[in-house]
Amino acid sequence: MSYQVLARKWRPRTFGEMVGQEHVLQALINALDRDRLHHAYLFTGTRGVGKTTVARIFAKSLNCEQGVGSTPCGECSACTEIDEGRFVDLIEVDAASRTKVEDTRELLDNVQYAPTRGRYKVYLIDEVHMLSAHSFNALLKTLEEPPPHVKFLLATTDPQKLPATVLSRCLQFNLKRLAPELIADYLAKLLEQESIEAEPAALKQLARAADGSMRDALSLLDQAIAHGGGRVIEAEVRAMLGTLDQGQVVEMLQALAAGDAAAVLAAVAAAGERAPDYEALLAELLGLLQQVAIAQQVPEALDDNLDAREAVLELAGRMPPEDVQLYYQIGLIGRRDLPLAPDLRGGLEMVLLRMLAFRPQTAGEAPAAGPARSQPAQPRPGRPRSSAAGAARKAAPDTGAAALEPEAEPAAAPRAAPQAPIDDDGSCDWIRLVEQLPLKGVLRELAMNCACRARDGDHWQLVVDPAHEQLLSAARRKRLAECLGERLGRPVRL
Repeated sequence: MSYQVLARKWRPRTFGEMVGQEHVLQALINALDRDRLHHAYLFTGTRGVGKTTVARIFAKSLNCEQGVGSTPCGECSACTEIDEGRFVDLIEVDAASRTKVEDTRELLDNVQYAPTRGRYKVYLIDEVHMLSAHSFNALLKTLEEPPPHVKFLLATTDPQKLPATVLSRCLQFNLKRLAPELIADYLAKLLEQESIEAEPAALKQLARAADGSMRDALSLLDQAIAHGGGRVIEAEVRAMLGTLDQGQVVEMLQALAAGDAAAVLAAVAAAGERAPDYEALLAELLGLLQQVAIAQQVPEALDDNLDAREAVLELAGRMPPEDVQLYYQIGLIGRRDLPLAPDLRGGLEMVLLRMLAFRPQTAGEAPAAGPARSQPAQPRPGRPRSSAAGAARKAAPDTGAAALEPEAEPAAAPRAAPQAPIDDDGSCDWIRLVEQLPLKGVLRELAMNCACRARDGDHWQLVVDPAHEQLLSAARRKRLAECLGERLGRPVRL
């Protein structure tokens, strides 16, 4: 007997064998058990989540010789013939290959005839959104008032393309993507039945790669078994999928946390030796950043079974939360634009270097105006500001306007920084001034990377790293001037 692929061999034959989709199954089970059957059902969802499988089980429940119910016997001729795909009263139509109105009319001509073997004549139309507009028009009347012995089961991955007149005539059920944990657990049970050795970490890799599709997971599992010579091993699965060991991704993030551009490029070069999927590599890095953010904000929510749990906790203590959020946002945009890069590896390197280029600087740290630092930056537990006043950039004295009067310094805290960012001699502590402005996001980071060169009355002259200059658009410059004016109590021109 020829080999049968796992996706077909392990296709569920009853509602109880289905994985997930409880919100759909419960509604169908109640309808069957309470004899509240609609004449048309529409199953929607992405590929491989069980639309056709649910429809076939529903057809079996309708035509089982033991009676209509949610638990077909699976042994009668109707059940076995439906399982084998040869039941005469289950008419399966691939709408993608029968889009013409003539095909639909030919199909509907047989609706009036009674079932040959079963209790109901069931029309299962897959990818129904592929039908032409004329085909939908021909189907409407029959779909609204079919004969009592006919049931329509429609399935589609793109319900938005269906006319509203069709949607209004059907009960619609949306099948969700399956969680990776559900897929991994199912694969483990399946392999136990097949007596095939598997590593849990390998199954997690396959479950994530399946992207919510059980059929994709089973197809990948077939491939992994062949690739591993009858075993499912994590190293073999990673090689097959083109993904890296999570330790390498952790090393890459540790280099980012240290601000070491050379180490970042070295990590990418080491990853490149295994010819990985660079988009998947960036996605893994984003997933790791997400776990770091969770560890910082809600530590108790961090998964105890996380493979890199210790590394995540260590990174959560080293990286400021604003760095984590900034890196994640830059990574998201970089992943979107990665296919546009001339070279995928070069595109990934640019995304990582961009994270370092926009890394928030500590108070008093001058903006990078030349080549990148060769020495890695020390990890920053936060952003200390108490001793930054002496190292902050100073502007030339303002000869055209009176200086603002500084606020009195509390006697109990002689070392505390004064509240006024402009001194008696007209010099400006730009970093402290920016900290007092209601700036957010990119504009705040740009302002922190500027320096005040000179002031002439209400005209302020700022300098910024040429690498960041293009980001200081007219709108952002206007917003910065408005915030300065509100803080100082008079209009400011930049």
